[in-house]
Amino acid sequence: MTVSRGPAPHTASQPPGYGAEAAGDGGRAVPSAEASDAGTEERLARLGGSWTWLLGSAVTTLVPGILVLVWPDETLHVLAVLIGLYLLVTGGFRFVAAFAREHGDRLAGLLIAVVYVLAGVLCLRHPLQTIAALSLITGAVWLVSGMLTGWAALAARGMPHRGFVLGVSALAVVAGVVVLALPSESAVALTRLLGLWLVLLGVAELVLALALRSSLSAARSAAGSGPAPV
Repeated sequence: MTVSRGPAPHTASQPPGYGAEAAGDGGRAVPSAEASDAGTEERLARLGGSWTWLLGSAVTTLVPGILVLVWPDETLHVLAVLIGLYLLVTGGFRFVAAFAREHGDRLAGLLIAVVYVLAGVLCLRHPLQTIAALSLITGAVWLVSGMLTGWAALAARGMPHRGFVLGVSALAVVAGVVVLALPSESAVALTRLLGLWLVLLGVAELVLALALRSSLSAARSAAGSGPAPV
């Protein structure tokens, strides 16, 4: 689970795609590929730092968990497809959310996204694998992502709702350890366990998204009630 620090405010003093050359050239505006890349990165940062993006990630986790709990006796093929799609889509959410971090903290978010996508591809490529294999893949993803998220939260002193993020990362680590420790349980038991952890992680991310929304609303209210500019 990742939460942004919030992108820096955008200033539009020059047309997009143009930048000033080095000093000594009169500051003449010239087309710049770096400026275009920076604009794309800024748009990704704004999107990944929004509470609705985090809400989408929470729903992506919550819905498969509910489906697995409601239909625990479905075929292994259906379960593998559900878990694989969950991992792929969540990887996409994590990839965009990583751009809302500072450059120094972005690596952890990108690594988490890569882990999710690779695990999703493994699940969808071999959908008839055993429930134990699915559990090992999912448990390993939760363990690695929880550790990386916790490390990023500890390193980012200014992260909003840092305590919540640490709590969700700890929950992911526990989920990974529990699932990895029980790879030989019955298929029904492991299916229900996966569904339960998906629901718990989804609810935790949902609470975090609503908390981020509340803090953003409070920040906008405080900015709007400030003294009028002279």
